[in-house]
Amino acid sequence: MTTALIMKPLRSIGLAAAVATFVAPLDASAQTQTQAPAPRTVQAPVRKPQPQPAAQAQAAATPAPAPVAAAPKPATAPENVIARVGDTNVSADDLRSYVAALAPREQAALAKDPAMLSQAVRLLLANRLVLQEAVAKKWDQQPAVAAQLERAREGAVVELYLQSVSTPPANFPSEDDLQKVYEANRAAFLMPRQFQLAQIFVAAPKEGDKAAEDRAKQELDDVQRKLKAPGADFAAIARGDNNAAKDAGDLGWVAENQIRPEIRSQVMGLAKNSVSEPIKLDDGWHIIKLIDTKASYTRTLPEVRDQLVQQIRSERSNMMRRAYLAELLKQHPPVLNELALSSLLDASKK
Repeated sequence: MTTALIMKPLRSIGLAAAVATFVAPLDASAQTQTQAPAPRTVQAPVRKPQPQPAAQAQAAATPAPAPVAAAPKPATAPENVIARVGDTNVSADDLRSYVAALAPREQAALAKDPAMLSQAVRLLLANRLVLQEAVAKKWDQQPAVAAQLERAREGAVVELYLQSVSTPPANFPSEDDLQKVYEANRAAFLMPRQFQLAQIFVAAPKEGDKAAEDRAKQELDDVQRKLKAPGADFAAIARGDNNAAKDAGDLGWVAENQIRPEIRSQVMGLAKNSVSEPIKLDDGWHIIKLIDTKASYTRTLPEVRDQLVQQIRSERSNMMRRAYLAELLKQHPPVLNELALSSLLDASKK
């Protein structure tokens, strides 16, 4: 049951959700860890990259024409097949190419959670099935679809080329740069105090339901009576009649800034392994047990190294991209027919 004990965290990144199950899931174990917020770094001035003429740029990134029909592929060796559905295979090379095309942050997420590889395989299989059906029906040859595919192709060529001219050198940032950025942003790597908590929750009934209110009050009284008994087992009381719920009541480690203020003030006054009085919130009563506490600390450079390198490289890449586009537009100033543009907008409103 979801309660209002913990404040809703800010969101996070991840791959696309898995589609319907096509193959048996791969065996994997997932790991998670608390991440400090990404710091804002201060970069040194960037040397402006020299843009290439439009013709040269286009030649440097000459794309293949949009696919009209699926070209026959050589048979994949059985030992290289990761998954299969019908006549569609996903090979190890396919998966490596898929992962290589992901953003660095998504690649890091895959490395930390191998179970996400199973989701990636399922998504690839689903895409292959849809592509086969669309091509078989010549859906991609419809004029409107073909035009949209061409626009998507042009956008992909532009984006890939911009990435190629805005990628920092492989040895950036240097160890000295990394150390300076870390020292300048130490406050961003401060980990708040954490509490290992367990709770017993009694839901509040709807207002005006006298019978339900009496039952809730009786349940709360029973819980308190059991907790005050000699040798009381908090986890067993939280579990109640649900003997299969081994982790009943266990909230794990919770950062101080993620706990609701009404609960936090009570938790901070508890001694280790002690239990709070019932705390009334909108959703019901919370009885909290403090199991352990971790003091706040600043994460070391080795702990945040990968995260910091990605952040610095991303910011430098954005600066290089902006500088490239600014220089390109400076060499080829655009000319707009504002009158015609205004007339076009007026016509679209009618």
